[in-house]
Amino acid sequence: MGERRERKKRETRQRISDVATELFFARGFEAVTLDEIAAAANVSKMTVFNYFARKEDLMLDRQDDLKLVFFREAIRARPPGQSPIAELRALMGRMREQKHPFARFDRHTADFWRFVAASPPLEARLRELDDEATEALAIELAGPGPDGLARLAAGMIVLTVRTARQEAVRVFDSGSSAKKANAVFFTLIDQGFAAVQGMAETETRGESVPAR
Repeated sequence: MGERRERKKRETRQRISDVATELFFARGFEAVTLDEIAAAANVSKMTVFNYFARKEDLMLDRQDDLKLVFFREAIRARPPGQSPIAELRALMGRMREQKHPFARFDRHTADFWRFVAASPPLEARLRELDDEATEALAIELAGPGPDGLARLAAGMIVLTVRTARQEAVRVFDSGSSAKKANAVFFTLIDQGFAAVQGMAETETRGESVPAR
């Protein structure tokens, strides 16, 4: 009974999110009200709030992706002796092979991120999600009360993902293929993660980073 209830809740949440996204794309994020979303999804406005605390979250419903939950899970489950950053690089390779939605770029992906970038409220909420992901990753890297280095590493990881995504959209919009956009995305991901890994290894050896 409990499993059926949970499945129904997931289906309701997904339906509300899908209806809201369709309305947003058709009319613009700011033009659509929560009352209209509730009516179109055949639920009450209170039900919408039960699943989504903010209107922006109806559009940014890829919570695991946006908060990089799978990064944190990979760090926890990494093999003995494997550094966190090395595991994240390996994870991205696996996700690329599996064509995971987070690691797949196509026309729909470009449409989604272009839409988000054009909306100040959505961009502001996305930056909040980036901040949440940075804090959570820093804790995974160094435990409670992470130091400045852990926060820097986590911030670089999140910035790498955001920059790679933005550049992939730019390349796609310039007329290049989705295949080329994917290649750019993964190249920047690997370069950014390699920089974080190099910084961590330097710290482990007790070396100081030379000033410029």
